[in-house]
Amino acid sequence: MTTEEFLTQARGPIVAAAEAALARARVRHYESAGEAEVHRRLEALFDSVLHALTGRDLGPVIAYAQEVAEERFNAGYDLSEVQTAFNALEEATWTRALAELEPSQLAESLGLVSTILGAGKDAMARRYVSLAANMHAPSLDLRALFGGTEGL
Repeated sequence: MTTEEFLTQARGPIVAAAEAALARARVRHYESAGEAEVHRRLEALFDSVLHALTGRDLGPVIAYAQEVAEERFNAGYDLSEVQTAFNALEEATWTRALAELEPSQLAESLGLVSTILGAGKDAMARRYVSLAANMHAPSLDLRALFGGTEGL
């Protein structure tokens, strides 16, 4: 079974496991968004991963992650909340892969999924931090950590 076939067949259980992980994490904004919206968002993230994998092109997941960063930043989400959703999907995928794939398939499948989600997380974080820096968000004001830097 190819990684694409595995992900296509396991889509429902992977998304459900990621939803359960987010519910256990009790992430404030995801709790208030409601189950149906969280499910829709996780499916969209999963689909962007599958699209990137099928086309062997990180562009779709990077574009999606940047869009998510902007939406969540503007909605007041903390960066860690959005990263938790990405991590929940990755963990659910790994768990399912370990249970279903042959050992000889694991390295490639997990490598591909981790590379795609890693690129997405990186793009999302860079975009989020860029937005926060432009807004001069107090949570990113690191000057208090360095004495003697006045005037820099």
